[in-house]
Order: sequence, then C-alpha cells, then structure tokens
Amino acid sequence: MNTRRDFVAAWSRAAALCALAPLPFGQFGPGARAAGDRIVTRSGRSASADRFPFGLGVASGEPAADGVVLWTRLLDLPGDPGDALPVRWEIAADDAFRSIVRRGESAALAELGHSVHVEVEGLEPERDYWYRFHAAGATSPVGRTHTAPTPGTLPDRFDFVFVSCQHYERGWYTGFRHMAAESPSLVVHLGDYIYESGPGIRNDLVRRHDAEEPRTLEGYRARYALYKRDPDLQAAHAAAPWVFTPDDHEVDNDWAGEHNTEQMNREAFLARRSAAFQAMYEHLPLRRTSLPVGPDAQLYRRLDFGSLMRLHVLDTRQYRTLQPCGGRRRAPCDEQHAEGATILGSQQADWLLDGLDRSPARYNVLANQVFMARLLEGEEELTLPMDKWDGYPADRDRLMTFLHQRRPANPVVLTGDLHTNWVNDLKLDFERPDSPTVGTEFAGTSISSSGDGVNTGPQGENALGHNPHIKFFNAQRGYVRCSLSPARLRADFRVMPYVTRPDAPIATRASYVVENGIPGAQET
Repeated sequence: MNTRRDFVAAWSRAAALCALAPLPFGQFGPGARAAGDRIVTRSGRSASADRFPFGLGVASGEPAADGVVLWTRLLDLPGDPGDALPVRWEIAADDAFRSIVRRGESAALAELGHSVHVEVEGLEPERDYWYRFHAAGATSPVGRTHTAPTPGTLPDRFDFVFVSCQHYERGWYTGFRHMAAESPSLVVHLGDYIYESGPGIRNDLVRRHDAEEPRTLEGYRARYALYKRDPDLQAAHAAAPWVFTPDDHEVDNDWAGEHNTEQMNREAFLARRSAAFQAMYEHLPLRRTSLPVGPDAQLYRRLDFGSLMRLHVLDTRQYRTLQPCGGRRRAPCDEQHAEGATILGSQQADWLLDGLDRSPARYNVLANQVFMARLLEGEEELTLPMDKWDGYPADRDRLMTFLHQRRPANPVVLTGDLHTNWVNDLKLDFERPDSPTVGTEFAGTSISSSGDGVNTGPQGENALGHNPHIKFFNAQRGYVRCSLSPARLRADFRVMPYVTRPDAPIATRASYVVENGIPGAQET
C-alpha cells in the first residue's frame, strides 16, 4: 500500500470484517460502537478492551513543512495511575514501516491525563508519512499524516476539508468515515468537538451521554474519551493531520470570555474553563504553545501551506465581551454598538489584520467558529443572532473595511456552528446590497448535531429573502471538501440524507468556486 487511498481502502476492508465478527483485541472498525468499557459490534458480540492502552486511537496535527504533532492518550494502564509511562513512537516513509525516518521516546504524564504530544521535526515537505506508538507491551493503530508544502512554493493543488459540530447523541459519525475516504491533506475542525450537556431525553437519540454535564477535569476527560472511542472519528483522525479550534460546547453553551450561561460566579466558571481547556489539550494534537495556563490558552495562530494558503485560526470565545441585548436572537439594539464590545479582543484583532497585511499567500483562509455575514431573519420583527459576529458589528466593520482598503489576496472565511450550509458574499456594508464584495464565507453544516436534516426549509427561504449577500442554504449533515489551486478555491458541500441510522451515503449537494482575484463565490 503506497497511496493514501490504498490506506483508507485497507482500513475500510478491515472494518467491514469487524462488523461481521468479534473484533480482535484492541482493534476498531466502523461496524463497532462504544458502550462503556466494551466495543460492541452491530451483531451484539463484544471484545474486551481491558488493558489496551490505545483505545482512543491516534492523531496528528498542526502540520509544518518539516514536521507535525503526533498524539495519543493512554488508558487502562497497569500500576500506579500517578506514574509517568514511557511511550515509544515511530514515523515512517511507508505504511509497512520498512523505512523509519524518525523515532523517539516520550513520557505520558499523569498530570496531562497520560496524553502524548510529540512535535516531530526534520521531515520532508508535502508528503505522506505513517506513524505509530508502543507502550505497556502494546502497539497502537497506524496513522497517516501529511506535511505542508515548502515555504515560498506554489503547489499545483492542495486538498482539505472542514467540519464542525459532532453531538454524540444526535447521530452516527458516518460523515467522518466518508471524510477519511476523501484522502485530504488536512482537516480543519471549527469547534463543538464535544457537547457538555448531560444525557438527553429526546426519543430520537441514537446513543446517550453516559454522565451528567462535566464541570471538573475528570468529567471533561470522560466526555472526550466517550466521543473519541467512536471508530469513525478515530478513522478520520488516523487519515490526515488536523487543525482544531474550539467553539462554545468544549466548555459551556454560549460562554463568552469570563461569562457563562449558568449563573456560576466568575471564580467557579474560570475553574471550569481551566478544566475544560486542559482536557481539550489532552485529547487533541495541539502544540505545546497551546498548553493551557489555568483558564487561558493560546489558540489563535497561523499555519502556512507554501505560498498557496495562509490559514489564520481564530478564537472567538476567549476574548469576547458578553453577548449584547440578552444574547441569542434579538432585534438590533444599542448594546451592539457599545464601546469596547468585541468578539476577538483588541490584541487578536490587531494580530489578524497584521497577518493578513503581511501575508504572501495566494489565498488567506480564516478558520472561524461563528457566522460572520449579517443574518437578518424573521417575519413581523427582524432579528439578528447576537452570539455571532452580528452581535459585535465594530469588529466586523473593521475587518471588512480592512479587506476593502488593504486587499489581502483572496480572503475566504470558513465557519461552523449553525449546523447548516451557507455561501455568503462578505460586504463592505451589509446594509447596502450594492456595496463592494470584499471576501467569501463558506459556512459548513454539522457532522451530526441537530440530527437528520433537510435539503432546504423555512429558515433558508427566510434568510435568502432578507439577505441578498447569501447565495446558498442547505440543512443536511456532512462536511465541506475544498480543493485549492493557484487559480481557484473550489468548495464541495458533501451531504448525507440521514444520521440517525448508520451507513448513510454521501453526495455533493452544491459546488462553489472563488476565482483568484475575484471576491465572492460562484456556483459551478
């Protein structure tokens, strides 16, 4: 097996066999579902996962031209749970590990949940590598990763996908299995990796959270472990490197800076945020620069992919002020324009504009959590979503004005959160339809959140009627596949007809392109 597609095909064949027979010790496949400490096949037969330390799989992330982060977290360890455990790692030029190019040993520390974050350097640019771990007498599953293109070069093509919102209870993660089969060079995850709610009571849930809402480090660790036991999510992590940025549910619904929605006092909420951030770091392939210090974590950052793409990763939660006008959807109000109201914070906003202004990239892509374009909706009374950029118009106006005046090359915003697909022109002035278009927003739907979707519906019809800058709406589940070349960025909206049953097919609902030098997207 010498290609990425061969690797995914082999994983899929093994998974199909696992769906028909008891799983071998420590192995997973898309036919299996997590249930407590067992891995249960659809036939009901089970295989023990006791003492297999790699039950949460492997992952890679934060790719550079010469390196990448390798991740795993050990579970079910022998001995004192407070002990540090040595973990050996290998990265190879082939999936059979005949040509090992780097190897080493790292300590899985109890204070970091026995997670391992290996920052590998000295790799070649723009190529596939395979990696694995060894610990406690066991060997991990094999993962595949991909390094970024050489700085200053302009590759002919770079493929990536972006995804968000994977509520465990609302649907199967079939989209992740399809995503792995796409063989992308990168996965960009825009948040809501976990949901912090307790067990649901709806009668259409496909599975349930196994504990009440987490507020402590152990609670968040358990919630991540529940999600990461899903075999389709593991397959997606093993198929490509990820770049991740959180939204709200990694901590608490609609949190904003030091504010929360549960009447917790400031001290209690910051303690909860500290626990949530640490568990997040422990379960994702992040660099040491994102290791939290108490309730604070450095999460906004940039990654370059040759001179083809600069990825500006935003954090729209940690530095924002409280949502105006009571939050949620409200009619326009004076609080939106209050002095100091911000979604980015002044330091991050300056960082973003400086990075855009200095960028040598053909495409400047913003990994952003919440809807950036204006979203005016309603019948008798028109309202705006105050938890989105609509609640903070000063920050948006500053960015739109900058894009118009300084004209960084081909700004494209990738957005999650809304569980629906959208294509938006970003306007200098959203009040004037004839205002210049200064960029494009592709908002992607959820993997499973909101359950089975529909092709369109009243929300889309209403939004399209009130917002002439919105070009497309769809409410099915899935992800967005992007193909980037020097001439254009193409976005394919990949959707599934259902997620409340496993094994849904996937298809492209619509495709839009952003041509080099032409702001705005056009349907193909």
